[in-house]
Order: sequence, then structure tokens, then C-alpha cells
Amino acid sequence: MDADFWLQRWDQGQIGFHQDRVMPLLEKHWPALVLPAGSQVFVPLAGKSLDMLWLAAQGHRVLGAELSPVAVRQFFTEHDLQPRVYESRYGVHHVAGGIELICGDVFALDADALSDCAAVYDRAALIALPEQMRQRYASQVYGAMPAGAKGLLITLEYPQAQKAGPPFSLVPAEVDALFASQWQIEALERRDILPYEPRFVAEGVTALDTAVYRLQRR
Repeated sequence: MDADFWLQRWDQGQIGFHQDRVMPLLEKHWPALVLPAGSQVFVPLAGKSLDMLWLAAQGHRVLGAELSPVAVRQFFTEHDLQPRVYESRYGVHHVAGGIELICGDVFALDADALSDCAAVYDRAALIALPEQMRQRYASQVYGAMPAGAKGLLITLEYPQAQKAGPPFSLVPAEVDALFASQWQIEALERRDILPYEPRFVAEGVTALDTAVYRLQRR
């Protein structure tokens, strides 16, 4: 799985992963991070997620990273936002409405790019990556977050042999393996969502949970 895979999905409109509403688990658990208004929140592999609008409405500055120009263009167009556009070594920046969306490779971001981020919100980034890329992503991208940063991580758990990702299953042991050395991890919720995911049922998946974790950088 490489960049072309995701670019093609957006080009062809194959974006079943996009949600047409704000993630309820974000609304429920975001207060647990206790972030002051004005804090910058990093949203990796952001797509055109409505969650960015919700975070901005809470008074946060949002910094998103998204590979697809189609996704970036659709986000601002669909919400009648006219972004200011400029380029840097990280990609093409689009800024409007308290949201800065960088069109570029998330792996190009470094500590300088994320230095002002007080938190990371990860609903569909980690679970979108195969195992080898997850390890690189956790060490390199999360590793660029500043000390003391907080995170809200939402994952899926299902028998991986029953379905080819993405999205991929992440059991608690893997979350620990990826993050425990640099982050404090607190499980906030786990719930059965199989009855609400007919696409998983159609593929033969017999169990599907979503899990929510609160993270804090050591």
C-alpha cells in the first residue's frame, strides 16, 4: 500500500471511510483531554473530515495533514471556505476558518512542523496503515509531537484474518507496543459496533469493537 492507493481512492470517489457527521466518540471523550481554547490540534490523514470543523468550533486551531489534493479541495469547497494558500517544505498549506490543512506526505512533518501542537486527534490514520507503516508512523510522526502533548486515539478491533484492511485491526497489545515507551496510555471506552457496520458483516467479520484511548506524551 502506497500513496497512489489513497490518491486513487479519492480520485475515484471510493471514500467509504469518510463520515458524513462528526464522530460521536470525539464529542464524548474530547473533554477528557482538558485542553484550553486556542490550543493547536494535529489531525493526521485528515481527508475532508467534519471532525476538523468541530474541533475548530471548540476554539482550537486545527493543523491537518492530507495527501490528496482532491480531499483538500473538497473540504474547503463544501464548507464555503476560501483558503489562503502557500507552499513550504512540508507541502501546500491551505488556511481558513481556524483550520490549516497541509496537502503533502504526513511522514514529511517534523518536530518543527508540530512544535505548537498540544494534542493529536487520530480517528482514521493509524488504522488506515498496514503493520510496517504503523510502526514507522508511531515512531516518526507521533515521535515529532512535543513533550506533554495529549492525544485521542480511536481504533478498531476485529479478527484480522476475516478481512483485508484498510481499516486494520489494532488490539490493545499492539497499541501498547507502538506507544507505551513514549506515551502514557489510558483506555477510555470499548464498544461493540458490528450491528452498525453492515459492510463488515457482508465481508464475514464476526466481531467488531471500537476502542478509545487517551494518550499523553512523556
